[in-house]
Amino acid sequence: MDIRITGARLSGSVPAPPSKSAGHRLLLGAALAEGTSVLHGMAPSQDILATIDAARALGAKIETEECPGGFTARVTGPLRASLGAECPCRESGSTERFFLPVAAALGGETTFTGTGRLPERPLGPLAGALQTHGARLSRCDGMPFTVEGPVTPGVYELPGDVSSQYITGLLFALPLLGEESEIALTTPLQSAGYVDLTVRTLARFGVRVSRTARGYTVPGGQTYRPLEADVEGDWSGGAFWLAAAFLGAHVRVAGLDRRSAQGDRAAADILRAFEGAGEARVDCADIPDLVPPLAIAAAGRKGVTRFVGAGRLRLKESDRISSVCACIEALGGRARAWEDGFAVSGNGSLRGGTADAQGDHRIAMAAAVAAVICEEPVVILGAQAVEKSYPDFFTRFRELGGKFDVL
Repeated sequence: MDIRITGARLSGSVPAPPSKSAGHRLLLGAALAEGTSVLHGMAPSQDILATIDAARALGAKIETEECPGGFTARVTGPLRASLGAECPCRESGSTERFFLPVAAALGGETTFTGTGRLPERPLGPLAGALQTHGARLSRCDGMPFTVEGPVTPGVYELPGDVSSQYITGLLFALPLLGEESEIALTTPLQSAGYVDLTVRTLARFGVRVSRTARGYTVPGGQTYRPLEADVEGDWSGGAFWLAAAFLGAHVRVAGLDRRSAQGDRAAADILRAFEGAGEARVDCADIPDLVPPLAIAAAGRKGVTRFVGAGRLRLKESDRISSVCACIEALGGRARAWEDGFAVSGNGSLRGGTADAQGDHRIAMAAAVAAVICEEPVVILGAQAVEKSYPDFFTRFRELGGKFDVL
């Protein structure tokens, strides 16, 4: 779906979308619990639907019912070892990396499939840690692949600067083993907020983990307890509206908790720091999902903004360093990329033009927000990419006064 935005005088209040990060974790914890959990306010995004499919494939019973802003999920577990189960991850890295260690811990034989760039995204460090403890994987360099378990307790060594999703997957899986295990990080932890969110979620299900000097200690033989919970608002999705407000739209975002464990709550403080002209610097190591809206905000401020520590962005749904820069340049702005970062030279406005989302949900949303400061219409190629994380993004855009046509 290609769209043409012809007006972006946005005004009004918009609810933050349900947190995809929180939703994945609540669904997996509920699927591991013996009994029924009720989860309110799930977003029907492609990534969340992938996690539901994976949980069902491993034996969870999940019923859904529409509710304002999303749906309620009734999840009855626990997951069990299975022979011949297939987990269809779609393009969700969270689904793949959370369920792989769990499937290995449960035992049996499970096949993982995926689409888009997911088969290209790195899995080797997590696969290697699981193989060291007895898992057998048919391959570690693409999809589909099959994992056979179970794995044994022990010390699981992982780099902390490749993907926090590896650590989250192990934190969910290791409590299922019979004895205590340890996650030992061989490099400093990045995206720590996502791991903090995991630890808080586990505690809600009655599962204990302890932070140590080099990682985490996880007692074995723990039981997940069912719960009833609401999905909190998503800072990474809400950040697009916060960026629109920074660019001059009269938009307020409801439902974002400043006390959240989400590292992306940093969006508010970074945008506040953008208010002055001149040079600015953003360290992307802990907030990779904030980069697209922050880059568009940088195009709307006067001065050079440098985004550093962004190497992992090359492994997202698109090469997000390249696609962010291409989006800004296509709309008349100036951006310069290097291996692990880029710089945006902003002058307060953009011309407009045609931007290719490159199959990336966050690039599609960034291009739409950029229309706030564009002098001419904005055409977004592949705008349907927003369905991956924020399926009603353009509905909200129109409710705020945005005008667009489907081409």
